[in-house]
Amino acid sequence: MTLVKASLVDAEGGADIEFMFNPTELSFSQKSNVNPVEGARTPKGLPKVSFAYPDPCVLTIKDINFDTYEKGTSVMTYVNKFKGALDFAKTGPGANKRPPVYKFTWGGEEYLRCFVSDLSYSLTLFLPDGTPVRAKMSLTLKEVDEAIVSPSVDAPKEPDRIGGGR
Repeated sequence: MTLVKASLVDAEGGADIEFMFNPTELSFSQKSNVNPVEGARTPKGLPKVSFAYPDPCVLTIKDINFDTYEKGTSVMTYVNKFKGALDFAKTGPGANKRPPVYKFTWGGEEYLRCFVSDLSYSLTLFLPDGTPVRAKMSLTLKEVDEAIVSPSVDAPKEPDRIGGGR
């Protein structure tokens, strides 16, 4: 069996980001939103609610490790790739409008179509010349839907199929 690394695959053809070491834990969270109906109660006395919508799924990955001590090179090469995921997209439909969209994959699983919403890291080991060679990172990924492209004004319209069609 070969080792497969976790990665953020750019959904729009930009640069992918591969983890140096695989995560030890993936934490998913999601909730549904409700709108309470003021003053309305169920027979048990609980407030009546109207279901609104589900929030996007959030994936938190803690303690992501990076280590370049044996190479003697700066670990920032790896860290900067993840930091770049918070910058505005350089290519695709989101260029200069929003952060890049990724697919978090590991092995045969595609867990989430997402963007990086939070990133924090600590530099934990340095060479005598001050070069950082070890880092620990936490990452929060938030789910996003596929982009829905509106038809252009010049696009041919679909025939009307209501009432027998044409």
